[in-house]
This record gives sequence, C-alpha cells and structure tokens, in this order.
Amino acid sequence: MPHFIIDCSQDILQKKSPNEIMDAVYNVAESTGLFAANDIKVRLQPYQYYRLGEGKKNFLHVFGYIMQGRNTEQKAALSKQITIRLTELLPEISFLSVNISEFETATYSNKALINPENTDHDRHFGL
Repeated sequence: MPHFIIDCSQDILQKKSPNEIMDAVYNVAESTGLFAANDIKVRLQPYQYYRLGEGKKNFLHVFGYIMQGRNTEQKAALSKQITIRLTELLPEISFLSVNISEFETATYSNKALINPENTDHDRHFGL
C-alpha cells in the first residue's frame, strides 16, 4: 500500500517515458513521509482509444488508493503535490488530474493476512 494507477493517452509516452512519469509519482509519494518507500506501488496504463472535449488532445489521471488513516489535509496535499510535479514534467497536457481514495482496513485483504502463521494479522507479514 499505497497503489498509484496512472491512466493516460498513448501520446503522453512520446513526451516522457513511462519510467519518468512513474518515478515522478513515486518520488512525490515517498517524499511526503506518509508511506514506507518499499510499500509504494505505481503502474501506468496508456490508452490508444479515448474521447476528449473539443480542442483537447491528451490526458493523464492518477488514481491513488491508500490505506485509511490519513487525514483530509494529508490526502489533499498528496494530490496537489503529485499534480504540481506532473504539471512540471508535462506542462502542455490538456487534462491532468489526481484523486486519492482510501481502502477500508476492515474490508482489505492480501496474501500476508491470509497466511495461517500470521497470528498478529500484520498486512506486511513475510514481506
């Protein structure tokens, strides 16, 4: 945790490499101190087919999914910092947006949590 999923128009990858874009998001997330660096996951999905408003050429949207427990100010600051960094990296982009959503601890599961040896229910068990 957290997961940052980047959706973008295919042409964005002609302006910056996938690694440059993913690194920008990763580095901002790490710099906030809200997450352990080893827990941050970033992935990118380019779209060949999409429709935008008149005169708009391209888009990039970051969906941030984090474990509950951060306050609204922290989530807003994270969203804003990612937006600022990506705007610096891709100043000519038509649509650039970020939203941060929370995983509910009570309904979250992963491989570590179902391990029978994990008697403390540590979601990082064995990692």
